[in-house]
Amino acid sequence: MKDAFGLPQSLLVLGGTSEIALATARRLIARRTRTVWLAGRPSPALDAAAGQLRGLGAEVRTVAFDALDPASHEEALGKVFAEGDIDLVLLAFGVLGDQAHDEREPLNAVRVAQTNYTGAVSAGLVSAGALQAQGHGSLVVLSSVAGERARRANFIYGSSKAGLDAFAQGLGDALHGTGVHVMVVRPGFVRSRMTAGREEAPFATTPEAVASAIELGLRRRSETVWVPGALRLVMSALRHLPRPLFRRLPV
Repeated sequence: MKDAFGLPQSLLVLGGTSEIALATARRLIARRTRTVWLAGRPSPALDAAAGQLRGLGAEVRTVAFDALDPASHEEALGKVFAEGDIDLVLLAFGVLGDQAHDEREPLNAVRVAQTNYTGAVSAGLVSAGALQAQGHGSLVVLSSVAGERARRANFIYGSSKAGLDAFAQGLGDALHGTGVHVMVVRPGFVRSRMTAGREEAPFATTPEAVASAIELGLRRRSETVWVPGALRLVMSALRHLPRPLFRRLPV
């Protein structure tokens, strides 16, 4: 069960090698979290992440999970929930893709959409159902400011995150009053492996800053968290900018 501050004792990470997810896990372990499940494709990186968290004092287990195989999600995640209640599910998997290349190779674009949206819908619903069955818990969904308005530079990725964001908001409304809390996190440009080599955008942040915002959001039981917070106003302005003007922006 969560502590008096709303922080979890048990955590399931969907996307077990995500830098944001691991930064969040480290932060929560330093507070109260003692049991962590890392779900992802079996790999040395997943094993290394588990070992790192064990070194911080947590009991850490891994489970094979593939976002691109929705048919396996119920069984894979069911194994985790069968071992005991989970206080927090962090949905942190996703791919950025290569916009220019993916426009020329539609199947690559479809893979981005299937990972970021279809896989997340499946895993999100399975997790939400399990949380509702146990009567408590939080589902934190890593969205992106890219989903607020499609940009020429990354509309494939942005559209997949827009779908995920809308899904998570609707899921939160559907679960209101059930004891299950859904929180959507919208980071801007995050300095990480995923963005390595790409031109840094304004208001760039770090996995650690996102983790800090997630912790604060959990304490407050927020429904939407922007990282950094100033992006809420920036994106509100950009969302309402007329398209002819928006096209001329260097975004």
